[in-house]
Amino acid sequence: MNRKLRMGMVGGGSDAFIGAIHRLAAFMDNRIELVCGCFSVDPAISLSSGRSYFLPDSRIYSTYAEMFEAEARLPEGERMDFVTIVTPNRWHFEPAMMALEGGFHVVVDKPMTFSLEEAVALRDKVRETGLTLALTHTYSGYPAVKEARERIARGELGKVRRLFVEYSQGWLSERIELAGGNNAGWRTDPKRSGKAGAMGDIGTHAWHLAEYVSGQRVTELCAELNSFVPGRPIDDDGAAFLHFDGGAKGVLMASQIAAGEENNLAIRVYGEKGGLEWRQMEPNTLTMKWIGRPAELVRVGNDYMGSAARSNSRTPDGHPEGYIEAFANIYRNFAYTVAARIDGTTPDPAWLDFPTVDDGVRGMQFIETVVSAGYDNDHKWVPWGGNAHGEF
Repeated sequence: MNRKLRMGMVGGGSDAFIGAIHRLAAFMDNRIELVCGCFSVDPAISLSSGRSYFLPDSRIYSTYAEMFEAEARLPEGERMDFVTIVTPNRWHFEPAMMALEGGFHVVVDKPMTFSLEEAVALRDKVRETGLTLALTHTYSGYPAVKEARERIARGELGKVRRLFVEYSQGWLSERIELAGGNNAGWRTDPKRSGKAGAMGDIGTHAWHLAEYVSGQRVTELCAELNSFVPGRPIDDDGAAFLHFDGGAKGVLMASQIAAGEENNLAIRVYGEKGGLEWRQMEPNTLTMKWIGRPAELVRVGNDYMGSAARSNSRTPDGHPEGYIEAFANIYRNFAYTVAARIDGTTPDPAWLDFPTVDDGVRGMQFIETVVSAGYDNDHKWVPWGGNAHGEF
């Protein structure tokens, strides 16, 4: 393909934090351009935002339904190729389904939907249409995370026995959602966030990181969910024991009331021969730990990194790469994949390294399962999917 992919956007107006992150990430590798959008439920904000992004008024829409209808009527050489959906997850399903029905590929923030039933419907539509859906589980985009995954896959740790994954934040230690003017409102409202609070917002990231790095899938879990801040109607803290299909046992902790913490995501994996550790707040270092010899610091950007880490790095060793670059790796791999499919060619397997609609379904199954286990004292262990039927 000798052009950039044309991106539309739902949400991400000038009053939103995450929209700017998505745009920076999408544009980083010069494969994508923004051509249209419905940037807010407020038409005035959508219009002013679109103008600030230098879009013509004709491509700035008041509703996403209007956008999909209008874009579908444009000639193939002008209309958008895909849409990025960066609204709260209560409003993910409808625009994503409209996009797929209109023939547009999709990028959507996590959790993928409001409910498991919506996630399954999206998965079925993706399979029916053959279109591509990418889910922005950002932390799988870090080069050091990809290196950890590759080293485990080639057996450097031996058989994986134990895994710890923790995501600690402190920003909800007080009930700041009552003050307004922040992102806490919808995240602490089950009518907008769904069944889970902290476990839906950051616990899903921890779960996805555990499965991505280990190469194993959770089969059942035992959990406790807490609402520590008085009056908060949804969990702001929780923990779970995990059983994996490869025999590993894990512990997952997610808390947004860990006072003083910023964005402390970390994973440790231990096998028969050694272990590894990665921390998001020092993302360019992967620590390998061995029996009977010193620990090894693996640094991003060096030639000794594996192929996945090297292909998802942009700068030489010692030059920091972080959050936006990890986002950008998802967008770049998605863009290469979509371009290949538009051209009628087979995507390189390396380009398929991004979270998909199947990860979205499993993420919603995680929420279903952890809520079922966390609030039902009659269960010790709950099978994956939150009910006796397990996998959807």
